[in-house]
Amino acid sequence: MIKAKNIGVDVKAPTKACENDKHCPFHGSLSLRGRTFVGTVISAKTPKNATVAWERQVLNKKFERFEKKRTKVNVHNPMCINAKKGDTVKIMESRRISKSKNFVIIEKVDDIKVK
Repeated sequence: MIKAKNIGVDVKAPTKACENDKHCPFHGSLSLRGRTFVGTVISAKTPKNATVAWERQVLNKKFERFEKKRTKVNVHNPMCINAKKGDTVKIMESRRISKSKNFVIIEKVDDIKVK
């Protein structure tokens, strides 16, 4: 078993190890920075890729009410975490991995339920 490195964020390190994944923050060379979000995996069809969404409320000034909006981002799904559809995950910003991916999953969260 390969020991996971400290990524600078207070999360549990995965028990499994990645094989040849240079974009894993625990076993590869990817460094993390910037924003952190908690969301739900809505699609994980391709290997090492997932789509995470979370809802937020925005004030509508005209009607003086809040409206629900959803944010969707493509994220890197490391093999050691391997999040499935419906899992609640914590993601963090990193350098650009591909054209549409600049976030990576750092932890599966069981306690927090996102509405």
